[in-house]
Amino acid sequence: MTLTHPLEAAHSATLEEANALVGGKAANLGVMIRELGLPVPPGFVITTATCREFLAEGWSARLDTELRERMAEVEAKVGRRFGDPSDPLLVSVRSGAPVSMPGMMDTILDLGLNESTTVGLARASGSVGFARACRKRFEASFRSIVGVEDVPDDPWQQLRSAIEAVFRSWNSDRAVAYRRTERIPDNLGTAITVQTMVFGNLGPTSATGVVFTRNPATGEPGLYGDVLFDAQGEDVVAGTHETESILVLDERMPDIADELREDADRLERHHADLCDIEFTIEAGRLWLLQVRVGKRSPQAALRIAVDMAEDPSSPLTREQAVRRVLALLAHPPTVATLRGHSGQPIVVGLPASPGTASGPIVTNPEAAVESAERGSPSILVRAETSPEDVHGIAKAAGILTSRGGLASHAAVVARGWGIPAIVGAASIEVRDDEVVVGERILRAGEALTMDGSTGEVFVGLVAGSTEVVPEAATLRQWADELGIAIGEQTSPAEPAPNRVVTREACLRAIAVKGFAPLEGLADAVVSNHEAVRPIADQLVADGLVANTAGAYKLTDVGKVRAGELLEAEREAWGPEATAAALDAFLDLDHRMKDTVTAWQMRDAETLNDHLDADYDRAVLDRLGSLHDDAVGWLTPLESGNPRLANYRLRLGRAIGKARGGDHRYVASPRVDSYHGVWFELHEDLIQLAGRTREQEVAGGRA
Repeated sequence: MTLTHPLEAAHSATLEEANALVGGKAANLGVMIRELGLPVPPGFVITTATCREFLAEGWSARLDTELRERMAEVEAKVGRRFGDPSDPLLVSVRSGAPVSMPGMMDTILDLGLNESTTVGLARASGSVGFARACRKRFEASFRSIVGVEDVPDDPWQQLRSAIEAVFRSWNSDRAVAYRRTERIPDNLGTAITVQTMVFGNLGPTSATGVVFTRNPATGEPGLYGDVLFDAQGEDVVAGTHETESILVLDERMPDIADELREDADRLERHHADLCDIEFTIEAGRLWLLQVRVGKRSPQAALRIAVDMAEDPSSPLTREQAVRRVLALLAHPPTVATLRGHSGQPIVVGLPASPGTASGPIVTNPEAAVESAERGSPSILVRAETSPEDVHGIAKAAGILTSRGGLASHAAVVARGWGIPAIVGAASIEVRDDEVVVGERILRAGEALTMDGSTGEVFVGLVAGSTEVVPEAATLRQWADELGIAIGEQTSPAEPAPNRVVTREACLRAIAVKGFAPLEGLADAVVSNHEAVRPIADQLVADGLVANTAGAYKLTDVGKVRAGELLEAEREAWGPEATAAALDAFLDLDHRMKDTVTAWQMRDAETLNDHLDADYDRAVLDRLGSLHDDAVGWLTPLESGNPRLANYRLRLGRAIGKARGGDHRYVASPRVDSYHGVWFELHEDLIQLAGRTREQEVAGGRA
């Protein structure tokens, strides 16, 4: 088995197979080089299989040999040699998983610098200050990521240590936390892209940036993103520097701006989707370092689908547009806003992720987790966020930063998770347990309300309003014309309109889900959105629930009420019975994890492309057998806790749809899938037993 491949190699027959082998980053770079002829720095990739082998068995001697061979190929292309003291080739070492995990694993830039190569870089670049700055950045990054005090002089030892560190970062706490939130399998591993360095910090005609082909928060056409002149790429996404709008390029480098627009347009048309592009300008020359399909808000997804399908030059058809957002059309997303509020905002920043959020101030991720566990999701206020904050971001109601731009880590992750975010609010100062705005000091625990659609932040709790995304009507009309059924995803055995839905049931469902769009809430109580919407709106009016980014979350008061309902339910069922139910669930849960993994992976190295009908049928049979056993276990419990019948109905509906050919209902997070319902059942049982998922994970039970 080959452990490495040139970036330009055709890794496999399909992009999906290439993603599994070399990760999304390298697979897309290969397409950019081979098929589109775009300017990509030369390099090579180390495969995901090599990562898995390393994590299981350690370093392979064969990898040393292949690294020398691949580096020689790169040296021939660029005319410089790795470790050459006269004109050194420097490289970046970047992670690249099969599924996008922005910022969750490690990257090392400027690798190959030591005393002699720094002198050579200064001579070749004509700038001693530039060379010294690169070495200082490299050594600081190397020490932090590799975990050593002394950086080795030998560039080849630097390369090996960096590769080992990036492979190990697959199992870092932040990467594991992100995968848990995104429900990404733990056994994929990461590829590593080793690529020729291009320098955005080589003076005023150099820059680095991240650009989206459309606004990922609203879907509005036009380049959207950040640029930072005389800087390196990590400075943009880290949020540690004050970036400028990508539109500044039109003034400072109009030719580069035109070239970037042309390249972005080609990439968007090739992918027929919103693209997220990382670029560097080195001494007036544009280089593209990465492209991926960009994360976007639900409302942006609908607008992008309509705009692309209505563009005669776009490859996206109306049918493709409808099917892309089909899961959103059953219960169209709403846009939450504070527009019309008569109060004055205390601060205004960049609107990075839409929606409104209210909650107490916290200034570190651990406090955000603790606040959420107390039933009061918070506003996490930071100077900037980093990948180390991901566990707190996942638990926060909203994110507010004083630094960073629209493509910073905080913005990208928040949009991907549907969390309202405001970045670059430069007039705030974040201290330990307090936030300073002008002469006003707001202490941790005081309430803020924020509108991620406008960038406005208010003191106290402010009520908002919602409206359905207008593009939903267009897409629904297209679906009707094309004969594509949207449906309500209700149980044929027990039609939703005939079920009585209570406030208490909705509160408990939101408590379990944490963040519940209207359609998800309707699914959870086995109803439809027409029946649930007035109840949810009344809960909002009563102050028990807030509508945030088109989804419902419990307020502080709502958390207290939901906790009272949980305690009453636990007492009525009996503490011993709740603990016994959780214990009995664990064996079934292990089978569920094995079955879903088999659905996603053919083996430890191969993603399931679902082209083998016999294989998929066998896995569905396993899921059916598990379902029969789960129903046999769950049904008797309903006499002690009648609410558990909802899970039996939802699981039955999901297995029926999966067996009927809609394979999204096995594990897709976009529908009420079997895996999604199972996850909520597990969470519900954990809460009823008076435990937390963190405790269960620490005990090896989740």
